[in-house]
Amino acid sequence: MNYKVLPISVKIAANGNVGQVSAQVESAISQQASSGWEFVSCGNIDTSVAGINGCFGLGAKPATSTSVLVLIFKQ
Repeated sequence: MNYKVLPISVKIAANGNVGQVSAQVESAISQQASSGWEFVSCGNIDTSVAGINGCFGLGAKPATSTSVLVLIFKQ
């Protein structure tokens, strides 16, 4: 069995609604299904983004954390 994990970034306008979110996720799932992939699950992966030291401390940025939404498929 093969598995595929795809990150997805869902964007809505300031006056958008949750229907737009679900439509984007549904579209991504349908696109993979048309290629023979079966949707299994979705989830979040928490990760750390490294900071930047900068030059002599100028422009330095601390490390941050972020969460990535992923869709999981099998074939």
